[in-house]
Amino acid sequence: MAGLFIDVEVSNEAAADPALVAKLVEVCPVDIFAVADGGRLELVEENLDECTLCDLCVGAAPEGAVKIVRLYE
Repeated sequence: MAGLFIDVEVSNEAAADPALVAKLVEVCPVDIFAVADGGRLELVEENLDECTLCDLCVGAAPEGAVKIVRLYE
């Protein structure tokens, strides 16, 4: 389930890349990302609406691998 204000989309390739997963966990100031069992990326859904739209995750990932979707206009 997405947050009320934003959703985060991560490509399957990015979610399975251990180096990128570690980087995303490190750069997010509000802990939206976590490492799941098996080393895959996990979204911490209860933290989604804490997103500050800083785009650090987008900048840390290859182009198009992480997308922040605003659920409001």
